[in-house]
Amino acid sequence: MPNPILEAIRQSVLQTVRQDLAAQNAQNAQNAGQFSTTDGVTHPHGYSIQLTQPLFEGFRNLNAIRGAKSTVQAARESLRSVEQTVLLDAVTAYVNVVRDTAIVRLRENDVTLLSEQLKATKDRFDVGEVTRTDVAQAEARRSEALSTLAAAQANLKTSRAAYEQIIGHPPGNLETPPSIRHLLPGTLDESMTLGDGENPLILAAVYQEEASLYAVEQIMGELLPQVTLEAQYQNRFDQSKFITQLETTTVMGRVNVPFYQGGGVSARVRQAKETNNQLKKEVEDSRLRVHADVISNWGILQSSGPAIAAAQAAVNANKIALTGVHEEEKVGQRTTLDVLNAQRELLNSQIGLVTALRDRIVAEYSLYSAIGRMDAQTLGLSVPYYDPIEHYDIVKNKWFGLRPPAPPAPDE
Repeated sequence: MPNPILEAIRQSVLQTVRQDLAAQNAQNAQNAGQFSTTDGVTHPHGYSIQLTQPLFEGFRNLNAIRGAKSTVQAARESLRSVEQTVLLDAVTAYVNVVRDTAIVRLRENDVTLLSEQLKATKDRFDVGEVTRTDVAQAEARRSEALSTLAAAQANLKTSRAAYEQIIGHPPGNLETPPSIRHLLPGTLDESMTLGDGENPLILAAVYQEEASLYAVEQIMGELLPQVTLEAQYQNRFDQSKFITQLETTTVMGRVNVPFYQGGGVSARVRQAKETNNQLKKEVEDSRLRVHADVISNWGILQSSGPAIAAAQAAVNANKIALTGVHEEEKVGQRTTLDVLNAQRELLNSQIGLVTALRDRIVAEYSLYSAIGRMDAQTLGLSVPYYDPIEHYDIVKNKWFGLRPPAPPAPDE
């Protein structure tokens, strides 16, 4: 099922492409034909054909085309940005389901163990080996486990709903996704360089600023002379009793030189320059945001390795500790509370390990997105690939017709 956000942005790109083509067609010749007849004594009639070809319009059409192309590039980068966001959200939703499923299983196992512990404690109470306090502690710990299990199940339902919203279908039996560490840069400086050159947020802002600069040049073109070639052919019949046919051909060059336009053009130039200055600031802001994103995810990724190692060591140590506490309890050296606490510490360390593994995967994909390479083709996903350039190639020479061409089907 296609993601509706991606489909909407793709349609927006197609609209921008058509604006580019409209700007290109503005410099083409314009043709018009007329036919006229008058009912009277002589019945005059005839036809005419007119051709108007702009030769020079102060580079307005040229700058309009360049600006439209930059706008198309900005729209494509915005589409890439949305695609990266959707893919990262999909990865996050995926690993959240994997994490929460594992946590639910751990807590279900904890409830089972605590139920067995409660039964064993009651049996020992019946023969006088432990006190009612021990039974109460076991009952309280089992009730607490049931409560946390219910919360974990609710979290899993939320994660599954988020997965279905993004992916388009409920999750099945999900496995931990593979690491993409081999695709990531080796240093922070390399990551920053890649982010500057490939992150779609920066590139979209750069193209928008470029388009605004062409808009300034386009408006300034209104202050320059305009040259137009006009041609007309007329053929008239039965104009009078003496003129049965009158054929005329006219070719004329027209030059318009603006002298004073009331200051309107100058005001629009100043306004366009202010817009350009604003977009320059937005380019810098985009760079700073990407830098912060890269640095943050790089730091998280670097700390994930030690965090996983520490979590795994804690799990191993707590398993040994729980086994030892059980043995010591049998000979009276440990209490029921000691066993319950050891079980809780093991459970917490296991949940910590699951969470650390999830955080490492998210950090890898987040860094990959921050450097601008988070796309289906680079990741080698077995999904249809969307190519916005293909649609541009289809419509770039479409001069006639009102029906927009159908968007190309994604490549398999």
